[in-house]
Amino acid sequence: MTEPSLANADLLPTTAAQRHWGWKDFAALWVGMVICVPTYTMASSMLDQGFSWQMAIWLVFAANLIVLVPMLLIGRAGTKHGIPFPVLVRASFGVIGASFPAVLRGLVACGWFSINCYFGALALHGLANTLGMGLATPGPGETISTSQMVCFLLFWAVHIAFIWKGLESVRLLEVVAAPLMIAASVALVIWAFINVPPAQIFGLPAKVVEGEPKTWAALTGLVGFWATLALNIPDFTRFAKSQRDQVIGQAVGLPLPMALFSLVGVIGFSVSQILYGKAQLFPDGLLTQMGPVAAGIGLVVILLANLTTNVAANLVSPSYDFSQLAPSKISFRTGGLIAALLGLLFQPWNLLASSGGYLFIWLGGYGTLLGAIAGILLVDYYLVRKTELKIDDLYRRGGEYEYSGGWNLHALIAFALGVLPCLPGYLAVSGVIPKESVAPLLLSLYDFGWFFSLAVAGLYHYFTARRPT
Repeated sequence: MTEPSLANADLLPTTAAQRHWGWKDFAALWVGMVICVPTYTMASSMLDQGFSWQMAIWLVFAANLIVLVPMLLIGRAGTKHGIPFPVLVRASFGVIGASFPAVLRGLVACGWFSINCYFGALALHGLANTLGMGLATPGPGETISTSQMVCFLLFWAVHIAFIWKGLESVRLLEVVAAPLMIAASVALVIWAFINVPPAQIFGLPAKVVEGEPKTWAALTGLVGFWATLALNIPDFTRFAKSQRDQVIGQAVGLPLPMALFSLVGVIGFSVSQILYGKAQLFPDGLLTQMGPVAAGIGLVVILLANLTTNVAANLVSPSYDFSQLAPSKISFRTGGLIAALLGLLFQPWNLLASSGGYLFIWLGGYGTLLGAIAGILLVDYYLVRKTELKIDDLYRRGGEYEYSGGWNLHALIAFALGVLPCLPGYLAVSGVIPKESVAPLLLSLYDFGWFFSLAVAGLYHYFTARRPT
């Protein structure tokens, strides 16, 4: 019997009638999420950090093959049991302790939501100027202008409608938007090749930066890009018709589209350098120089791309995550509104002021946190519980997943052991403490943050987990 303090209509297992997502729906979902400014910026940031375009694309593809593995494994639980991530994680952290990883995951989503709202605001701002409104760009010492802030708030408000309508509106949005965004990406590449010979685009030498490109740190950051969705993918796969549908859909929709759209970022970054004398990290910077028609169409597509990604990737998950805190009081809608409001507190214009801050501090930092949670969840579900769960006990106190007052203390220790050794390196890379004050080993450890935290947390959990009775 479910308890009101642990359940609501959005957290209960899906019914057979609700499981109608086929592999094409999952592929469209991923294409819609992949084609976005952060993916474009991922590749251009790597070029800005001294990587060759070949290495940048290869690392993007390799990272997404890596993260696809936990994505499919964790997604399997959603399809099998029909439960979202905050409920699944109760098995390993406890029915109350699950709030800890759920809130961490939700806060990361709030950060991403804010970042995508900012990218959308830049596109909206550029579109307004294309139409002749003459809005101001940031002045000396500013990272965002007043008019850009207004655009940020306007684009933020659009997302609320989709959360209010529910998850089915997200699926329909992705199915409609994905083909349009693919067409726009192809058009941008064709335009680039018409104006600049491909040999010249791909023949630009790698940017010279201080020191060697940080390959492992970049790979860790790139894995961290979708480490968020690797955790909460059950929020979507619980609606799958079958395991085959979620596996094929995700395998088709993630690694290759990520690499291909990153290549669009490489082309845009290089073409802006060749044609206009300044390499642009963000696509709106290139589009506003291409003429009013191209700029207008391109900026509208960016708005659509950021909307589809933001709603699916960064509002659906925290809607469930925050609902875990008080299911009887916080519904899917309410959780989404909380996430949107928290997103206003982030300041993405400061985070994105440099390519290194985006790649190594933001992506690498939260990837380390979520790697530990993924390690615990995977070990618990596959090695400890052998994919079997007592579903009723996930929704009541005093059952299999009660542990100590609803908290599994060993899971918290596992998380700490996976994350804390990486903390000095993160503080040094983010500039909080001098790099000279941190041992080289700890600095290097942060470069492997996601891999290290996943392995250590998972290993500790395996040896200390309470086996099913």
